[in-house]
Amino acid sequence: MSFTVAIVGRPNVGKSTLFNRLVGKKLALVDDTPGVTRDRRPGDARLMGLTFTIIDTAGLEEADEESLQGRMRAQTEAAIDEADLSLFVVDAKNGLTPVDTALAEMLRRRGKPVVLVANKSEARGSDSGFYDAYTLGLGEPTPISAEHGEGMLDLRDAIVEAIGKDRAYAKEDVAVTNVDISEAAGEGEDEDEEPLYDDTKPLRVAIVGRPNAGKSTLINRFLGEDRLLTGPEAGITRDSISVEWDWRGRTIKMFDTAGMRRKARVTEKLEKLSVADALRAIRFAETVVIVFDATIPFEKQDLQIVDLVLREGRAAVLAFNKWDMIEDRQAVLADLREKTDRLLPQARGIRAVPISGQTGWGLDKLMQSIIDTDRVWNKRISTAKLNRWLETQQIQHPPPAVSGRRIKLKYMTQVKARPPAFMISCTRSDALPESYTRYLINGLRADFDMPSVPIRIHFRSAENPFEGKKRRT
Repeated sequence: MSFTVAIVGRPNVGKSTLFNRLVGKKLALVDDTPGVTRDRRPGDARLMGLTFTIIDTAGLEEADEESLQGRMRAQTEAAIDEADLSLFVVDAKNGLTPVDTALAEMLRRRGKPVVLVANKSEARGSDSGFYDAYTLGLGEPTPISAEHGEGMLDLRDAIVEAIGKDRAYAKEDVAVTNVDISEAAGEGEDEDEEPLYDDTKPLRVAIVGRPNAGKSTLINRFLGEDRLLTGPEAGITRDSISVEWDWRGRTIKMFDTAGMRRKARVTEKLEKLSVADALRAIRFAETVVIVFDATIPFEKQDLQIVDLVLREGRAAVLAFNKWDMIEDRQAVLADLREKTDRLLPQARGIRAVPISGQTGWGLDKLMQSIIDTDRVWNKRISTAKLNRWLETQQIQHPPPAVSGRRIKLKYMTQVKARPPAFMISCTRSDALPESYTRYLINGLRADFDMPSVPIRIHFRSAENPFEGKKRRT
């Protein structure tokens, strides 16, 4: 059985840097600004032969329970209670503060193993801070440099001593894998057949939207616990946090992302990092839920986010949140349907679901829409069906003639799914107007029941075997 380690400490001591060092990837946002991390983020750590689950946490501060810092502290304390061991990180360069002393007392009261870590020990003048750490009463501090990777062997030895050799090196029957949104997972090879939809494989879902649309509240309602930090303040979420749960027997890996404001308003470096993290989550996900605030829907940024998701080729579902605050629901629903069709013509047939993340109303319908959309996103159509369909489309609406010569569409096949993409062999592909491409895409949506997902059609001109050869006289 593996063990879980929580990284704790006051703000700006290098917890997220150590987290990234242990997981071997830059998953957590790192900046000189104190308090970058707010939610608790899990990861799979490897350290000199040890494998364990690591949890990055927010910096602990003394604060009122109802304040943002107080809610961040509650998330960190939940991580400590969940973990088998805590890495208490202090700043050897700048020395101890009263907050460090208070945190040490809190960890002692928990009664769980603690490894005291003196970070930034490579800095000049860090010796005094290192020796001061002895006064915390948590044993000998382990000097490291999370940024440069120094002292990792000593850290490994300290963890083994604290947790015990048997527990530290116990092998698991099933490996626990953290989701890395920096690289997309393999999507498998496409074949020229119509395979059955695999409703047993894990489904990756990203939740995106403007700040304060209720994304974290929605995920907490799915989980049935306050797993993610929420509140009335806009822009609470910074990192893209992944959580995993089951819905009707299927594993769902869901990503909470930072609110995405208009590009012109994003000026701070930290917010740029958060938005970049959200974009990686979109690219990694299979289905993306765009959360609208039903009280102020279809802001310009909402439409830009939908367009971004579709351009990335993701399956999209709209969720009109805060439905519990709507009074005349029938009138508002009719208005939303009309605006969806008018303002999002590129997403014809997109599924839109009114929900309330606060009360849980409509969440089952939202999840079913996610599954149905993913099913379409993975759809494959046989070549024989496509070519019969293409012939019918040309009879009903022949391609236009250009310079007196008719364009002929000869052959069609699906080259990939996720999203569905097709190749058509034709004459003079460069002369085919965009309007005819839209005609074909709309026909595919209607005739093969493919609403709401991006459809790509690529045209390829048939090669002329006599091109370039001199004509005999």
